[in-house]
Amino acid sequence: MAQLCNTPVERIDSILASQKQYFHTGATLDIAFRKRQLKALLEAMEEFDRELTDALWIDLHKSYEEATITETSLVKGEIKEAIKNVSRWARRERRRTPITIFGSRSYVMKEPLGCSLIVSPWNYPVQLLLNPLVGAIAAGCTAVLKPSPYVPTVSAVIEKMIRSRFSEEYIAVIQGNREVNKHLFEQKFDLIFFTGSPALAKNVAAAAAKNLVPMVLELGGKSPCIIDKEADIKLAAMRCAWGKTINAGQTCIAPDYILIHSEVKDKFVKEYQESISRLHGNDVKEDRHYVRMVNDRAFERVSSYLNEGRILCGGNIDAAERYIEPTLMDCVNDDAAVLREEIFGPIFPIISLDDKESSFEDKVSAYITSREKPLALYYFGNEKKGWELLKRCSSGGSCINDTIMHIANGNLPFGGVGNSGMGSYHGKLSFEAFTHRRAVVAAPTLFDLPFRYMPYKTFKFIRHIL
Repeated sequence: MAQLCNTPVERIDSILASQKQYFHTGATLDIAFRKRQLKALLEAMEEFDRELTDALWIDLHKSYEEATITETSLVKGEIKEAIKNVSRWARRERRRTPITIFGSRSYVMKEPLGCSLIVSPWNYPVQLLLNPLVGAIAAGCTAVLKPSPYVPTVSAVIEKMIRSRFSEEYIAVIQGNREVNKHLFEQKFDLIFFTGSPALAKNVAAAAAKNLVPMVLELGGKSPCIIDKEADIKLAAMRCAWGKTINAGQTCIAPDYILIHSEVKDKFVKEYQESISRLHGNDVKEDRHYVRMVNDRAFERVSSYLNEGRILCGGNIDAAERYIEPTLMDCVNDDAAVLREEIFGPIFPIISLDDKESSFEDKVSAYITSREKPLALYYFGNEKKGWELLKRCSSGGSCINDTIMHIANGNLPFGGVGNSGMGSYHGKLSFEAFTHRRAVVAAPTLFDLPFRYMPYKTFKFIRHIL
């Protein structure tokens, strides 16, 4: 596993100064320039594809297939979409002009914000760092990239890849721990794009506020999975098992806990166990597609949840390999940590609700809305009832009769709400995240309407047209 050294503070300051200077040359404003850089990034992704996927195996035990599906292919798709559409995205837009400024023309101009900082976590270290970079390049920004120190092999390959195509005055990679992060967050960037936990985001926001730096915060939370009695239980179990075990549950939009109608709970438990076997074989530990916990600390935290309820299936662990078997568990105590904290692992607590005294939907809604707004919400059952539930329960994104798959559509916004984040990206929205929408009025010079000037002798007329 690679050993990374902290980037010296003096070098960080020098890189930021050079990026500000480079941005002010106007070099990044040209659309043809942006397309060339996007194509260079795509070429680099192709050239370093195997090194990236090998690094993901070393750091996360992520198979080539899963690394391709959930990491590299998503970045390549974003790049191709941006190359195809950036000319249209960047074009100024005409707006209707009211009679009060008759003769003028009104526009929205797309202006790059400037020097950006992109900070990514360890769980999807390629796509969560490089997808925002696509937006920064398309928008005409410079970028400082800060990968996670918890995946040093991946971070080293990304730095090597970026250096192979881009100068540091345009795109630079900074390595280091939280002290490096702290220094970065105190700098006067034009945008901070941060993906991580709500707890860390509060520190980012506090530091950024001192310089009034705008932020996009992609966070997490406890994403509920609701299973109604009308649901196709076999299908629900398979899609829940897949959503919970991809990347071993270390996914910000993984279903975190289940709220299930009591009438179908036993059937679901049986189908979930069978789904795990179909996905990973009878011995999950031997499945090369099954990821491990990222480090010992994560293993200890997640495995400790196993003591907080009754194991319905799974429950086996191996500390030496940081392996935790996919586990379904009943929770005895509503105050258990597994029901309060984002799990970020393959443990799946299940809460049974009935429709006595009040409806299942009312109980589900009351449970979800009494907690922080989640990054995702999943409902299995009648689609019409699903839409009604979504109206009552806010979340960053949702699926009806599926999990995770809303992220697969680049035409949809991806982001949180409330405690799960602010701002969104993917596709055109990635471009917009790094763009200032600037209002411009081009006024006429051939005539000048006098009624706007003091002393307002035509006030009655003015009041009539306002």
